[in-house]
Amino acid sequence: MTLKSAYMDYQATTPLDERVLASMLPYLTEKFGNPHSAEHRFGWEAEAALDVAREQVAGVISAPSEAITFLSGATEANNLVIKGVMEQWGRNKPHLITVSTEHKCVLEAAEVCRKAGFRVTLLPVGQDGIIDLNQLEEAIDAETAMVSVMAVNNEIGIIQPLSEIGELCRKNGVLFHTDAAQAYGKIPLDVEAMGVDFMSVSAHKIYGPKGVGALYHKLGKYTTLTPQMHGGGQEGGLRAGTQAPALVAGLGRAADICAAEMAQEQGRLTTMMNRLVSGLKKSAPALIINGHPDKRWIGNLNVSFPGLVGDRLFADIRGLAVSTGAACASAVAGPSYVLDAIGLSDMDAKSSLRLGIGRFTTDEEIDFALDKIAEAIAKQGGCE
Repeated sequence: MTLKSAYMDYQATTPLDERVLASMLPYLTEKFGNPHSAEHRFGWEAEAALDVAREQVAGVISAPSEAITFLSGATEANNLVIKGVMEQWGRNKPHLITVSTEHKCVLEAAEVCRKAGFRVTLLPVGQDGIIDLNQLEEAIDAETAMVSVMAVNNEIGIIQPLSEIGELCRKNGVLFHTDAAQAYGKIPLDVEAMGVDFMSVSAHKIYGPKGVGALYHKLGKYTTLTPQMHGGGQEGGLRAGTQAPALVAGLGRAADICAAEMAQEQGRLTTMMNRLVSGLKKSAPALIINGHPDKRWIGNLNVSFPGLVGDRLFADIRGLAVSTGAACASAVAGPSYVLDAIGLSDMDAKSSLRLGIGRFTTDEEIDFALDKIAEAIAKQGGCE
């Protein structure tokens, strides 16, 4: 059957895996109890779901389960860490370091800290999208409380050198946070080996439900946070509010599947992405791949088509679900700030597409995408 559409926007969100849905359904029906009701079996059943999920989420990153806090998503986790650390440590260490290409929620949380009187350093990136470790080391001083660097960039897919960053932070007695929403469950992560103190995770980026995520926080007095929500003292006092067992169970199951299938999935996606890139270069010899060519998550491809009018290109590929930037910044006019940070001209940035593939992408969808994009390029006279 001829396809009429194809979904290739896996960085924005992923489809819910049927195996994940199956794990959630009992907690939407017969096991409906409040996990914080400690007096009867309905509460115990719901609490057990949280315990299992905590172990599943922790296992992916080689962490203890008690170091996992459940939240509404990575955005809440990022806000909790950045504001919570600076409020806790800011009197003696009022300096935060992050990167110009971070997710909007990190940049805006950092801006809130700056307006509150803290000092914020935004590190630049190179043309490959990766930070300069020497610049990072020079930026760290005696007042630096934390460094926050995204593991895999949501727009261009590059992988930052987490282990090297963690080593620098440990050497200087600085906390290290990474927004791993685009990395968790996709590439190997070990929080202890990488020197990570805080890691943010989102379920809907790994074939789980929207509305739930997790924060890994290294146990011990040196990673104390000021809570940003107050109430019943749930989640070890870090995040008040009744947890949703169905969502948490879904996150746990999604994490478990990712861990079990990671190596196989990377191999399949590598083959598929190579086919996509090869096909695009045939239609557009002048194609630019944005970000480092190798140090990247294989499911993300951000490309520019020099000389083409971006709006026309996007309009001519209807039926192909791709993105011209991050979903979180869809209301912001103008070229992507990430592409600007790596040195792209406004014209090249406006002719860029982000194509994301994942677990349910098929060869037929790759062919559909290549045909659609080739037709759109031809309408503008080619991309030589």
